[in-house]
Amino acid sequence: MYPVAEQQEGAAGYPAADAFEPGAGLAWSRISPRYPWHRRIAALVRAIPIAAIGAFLLWRGGGTVAALLWVAGVLAVLVVSWIVVEVAYRAHGYAERGDDLIVTSGVFVRRLIVVPYGRMQFVDVTAGLLERWMGVATVRLHTAAAATDAVIPGLPAAEAALLRDRLARKGEERSMGL
Repeated sequence: MYPVAEQQEGAAGYPAADAFEPGAGLAWSRISPRYPWHRRIAALVRAIPIAAIGAFLLWRGGGTVAALLWVAGVLAVLVVSWIVVEVAYRAHGYAERGDDLIVTSGVFVRRLIVVPYGRMQFVDVTAGLLERWMGVATVRLHTAAAATDAVIPGLPAAEAALLRDRLARKGEERSMGL
């Protein structure tokens, strides 16, 4: 155990935060500020039918008070999810290093994934209807070991395409001779 005076604190004020830094003087590349809005709109689209159907069923069986309580409960969950989306957005980041890509995410449980370029099997870019409308995409790196697959959500579509091409090129360069 290190004395308190000798502990170096990370960016978040916790000694363990240093384990989640990209290192080598690199800074995290962040995802698009549109990503939280994508998640919020998706939550809203799911909440509206849940609130309406639940309120209707409760109104028929339990009256107006039960229906209003149901809608209030759904709205409370929606507000909490909007806050969690913002915090999760701030936790996402990635950095391209010489031999690997590192991706970080997570609020309550931080996660850092290091994917060596030579181990990548393929890079997948996806975008659903709402993502395409908002101009963002998700980049997924697949390796032979499923535990090391990395996901970078909410990248601007043009940046996702450039990242896909860079990663594919680096993967091909590093996998030669394997």
